[in-house]
Order: sequence, then structure tokens, then C-alpha cells
Amino acid sequence: MAKSPKISASHEPGGLIVHISGLLPSLSPAEQRVARLVVSDPADAARRTITDLATAAETSEATVIRFCRSVGMDGYPQLRIRLAAEAARRVEPPDARVVGGDIPPGADLAQIIATIAFNDARAVEETAEQLDPAVCERVVDAIAAAGRIDVYGAGASGFVASDFQQKLHRIGRTAFYFPDVHTALTSAALLGKGDVAVGISHTGTTSDVIEVLEQARARGASTVALTNFPRSPITEVADFVLTTAARETTYRSGATASRLAQLTVVDVLFVGVAARNRARARKALEATADAVQSHRVGAGRRRA
Repeated sequence: MAKSPKISASHEPGGLIVHISGLLPSLSPAEQRVARLVVSDPADAARRTITDLATAAETSEATVIRFCRSVGMDGYPQLRIRLAAEAARRVEPPDARVVGGDIPPGADLAQIIATIAFNDARAVEETAEQLDPAVCERVVDAIAAAGRIDVYGAGASGFVASDFQQKLHRIGRTAFYFPDVHTALTSAALLGKGDVAVGISHTGTTSDVIEVLEQARARGASTVALTNFPRSPITEVADFVLTTAARETTYRSGATASRLAQLTVVDVLFVGVAARNRARARKALEATADAVQSHRVGAGRRRA
């Protein structure tokens, strides 16, 4: 069946650095070296001439120009202006030892706490800044009207998928999450027009999630991808693309800041769906809360 054009949230309102970070895996190796210099220190990059930046990235001026075009700039002068503006608006961490989110060897727990807290908060804030309300609205509309919602994810993204399914189920939406790829595929094969399939993958390269989303789309379901990278393979099988803005580092690759950023988007969608029918959602939440109330330790049921 014919599909409507893909709608993506990769419109860059959250800042140039977030935009470049999301595109990094799709760049050539030489362009990635330029990107890492730019992302790590926008102010320093803005002060450099094109020759200086090319030398620092161990590449050519032509590669720097290609990089500019790859990230949507007309040329290097525009990139420098945008980087200067980005550097001016960036909020520096309260602890000067917190740099780029990496945990250096020998870091004490105070530094670890400061680094994780700052970068987790930044991931949530930058994700919220770059989310496109119009795309979120379309996804919420689709989920609110869906006969059935399947949510897919693997590893750390699987925990987020499970959380989203549980939230939707609590407000009376027919939603499923299958951690096993075989059961996920059989479930996707039973979806159809009017159903929604949501695939969650930080990298956007998780083959299990891509395959299941592709199966759901082939059956006529509307497909939603939630990923950190707007040019990743999962976006090719999605009707709607929502992006996070998490920069994972040494001990946190694809598992911590990304999970919090994904949960931010999930919560936005959940509340959006619940708001479509507040009375129904409130009634369902009250009923489910009452159902488990007897399993809570309260004033009349203390442990010995």
C-alpha cells in the first residue's frame, strides 16, 4: 500500500551541536574527525580558520567544506558564525572537571556524580529542545486512534519499550511489547491498517528492531522510530521519526543518558495520548491503582 511521506523531527531547533552529533555516524571518517573537534569545543572551532581546523582534524580544507554541506551549512563562514552563537548559549557544568561527559581514570565519586548528573540533565534538556511538536502531535494522533500498538526494543531500549507499553496499557490502550524477536515478528505480522508499531533503538542500527518494524510496515501499520541518529537505517522503515539528543561516552555507551532521553520522549507521547481523553485515562489509572492497592504496605498493614 502507498505510504505517506516520512515525517522526521530532525529539524535542528535544539542547536547545531545536537544536530551534528546526530549526523556523526552518517559522515565519512574524515568528516567525523572534523565533527568531533567541532562538538568537543564549539568556541575553539569557531575561532579557527578553515586551514587550522583542517590541520587539527588531519584532513583537507575540501573535506571541511564537504562537512559543512553535510550538516546543512552553505560553507565554512556560516559554520563559524553558527558555532560562535552555539558557544555563547552553552551552559558550562558547575564542576570544571566535568568535560564532555567522559569519566577519566582516577576520577573520585564526587566527580563521577557531577559528570553523570550534568550530562543526564543535558541529554533530557537537549532532547526536549529538539523535539518537533508537530511530529509528536502526529504520532500521538496515530497512537490515540490505533486499534493496537506494538512497541519494540532490544537491550536498554527494550526497558524503555516495556515502560511505554505498560504506560499505554494503564490508560486502557491495547499495547504489547515482545522482548523476543521471534514473538515480535509474529506479532508484527498480525498488525494492519489503523495499528501502530513503535521501534526504539539508540543507534538506529539494531537489526532485530528494524526487521520487526519493516514487517509491521509491510502489513499496513503506521511505523514510528525513536532513535538518536536521524540518518540511521531504522528511519528508512519509519513513517514518523522522533530523535533524542544523548551523547554516550566511556562507561555509558547506548545505555544510560540515551535511556533517560528515550524515556523523556516516551513520557511526552504517553501524556499526549492520555490528554486526548482525560476522563477515560483518569478512570483507567484509578482502576489500575485500586487493583494493586492491597499489595502496598500502608498504615493498616505494617511489616512485623
